[in-house]
Amino acid sequence: MDARELLEQYTPGDFFFGTADRTILGTGSVHSFTDTDAFALSDAVQAVLAESGAALAVGVLPFDTAATAGHVVVPRITRIAGPVRVADRKPVGAPVAVRAVPEPVRHVEAVARAVAELQARGMRKVVLARALDLEFTEDVPAKAILHNLVKDKAGGYTFAASLPQGRQLIGATPELLLSRRGDQVICHPHAGSAARSADPVTDRENGESLARSRKDHIEHGVLIEALVETLRPFCSSLDVPREPALVSTPTMWHLATRVTGRLADRDVTALHLAAALHPTPAICGSPTEAARTLVGELEPFDRGYYAGAVGWMDAAGDGEWAVSIRCAEVSERSLRLYAGGGIVPASDPKAELDETSAKFQTLLRAMGLDLDL
Repeated sequence: MDARELLEQYTPGDFFFGTADRTILGTGSVHSFTDTDAFALSDAVQAVLAESGAALAVGVLPFDTAATAGHVVVPRITRIAGPVRVADRKPVGAPVAVRAVPEPVRHVEAVARAVAELQARGMRKVVLARALDLEFTEDVPAKAILHNLVKDKAGGYTFAASLPQGRQLIGATPELLLSRRGDQVICHPHAGSAARSADPVTDRENGESLARSRKDHIEHGVLIEALVETLRPFCSSLDVPREPALVSTPTMWHLATRVTGRLADRDVTALHLAAALHPTPAICGSPTEAARTLVGELEPFDRGYYAGAVGWMDAAGDGEWAVSIRCAEVSERSLRLYAGGGIVPASDPKAELDETSAKFQTLLRAMGLDLDL
């Protein structure tokens, strides 16, 4: 089946996962797993896949796996095709209300406090997010938004996944948490960001400035150090480039490092590795528990499945899990968008606000919205 047909057949509640290599559409559910213990979730999913002969299990992990349950299902029907080459743009009606959470000035204040707390608590980094709440007069057009994210090529991983209580998570993330194929593991973490520009000269300067930025290289280094430390016990070998590469989406420049490794134990599944790696400093901070505590103190909302992971695993333990950023949570006639940024001691609060405004553009572009953030 053609990948474009899979995109057209998607309906809210299905699982959609599009990459540069493949498109996955999962419909219905023959098994459902919900657990706050991500490792127990991995074991249960693997056992059912082995017994049932089902093709895949698909789902999401939350930001805080101890407080919110991971949600994984075995679809009744799984269809897989190549990548979507062409997609039509769909109209999306304008919201009737938009509210920033917190207000921009409050986010600037939170970043300033975070910078102070990093030094006071001996921390290296914390990630602070803010949200946009959009209200519609009719059900949120999730299918149209997904189409437009694919059309825009908004990220390396375009996704839509069902959540508990009839909600959905939809987005387009540039960041691969990990993939596992046999004994090969690949991670492609991102940290350090700058906005794209419609002006080619300014756009090039923004990318070059990011590539030279000491602050962003420090932030990226914290991430790679933590990721390698977590991966090392699982791998017989690891290949870690000395310097990050400059990569881009239609809205953002990023520093990214492609880390590859060989598993020492083939029984370690993709979902088990995702549970071990998550949350990385890219979406939480370092040290992890101290950062998660500070996030809880400074953010006026529960992240839920934002800054979690979304992906799939098969019976052999192979799979692919992306970091669920540049995303929104859909609930009937409301939509909550999220955007965050990494805070280190050298962070400038106003610049961090501007970074989140730029990251909101992935979803706002898909809805045809131009908002003053």
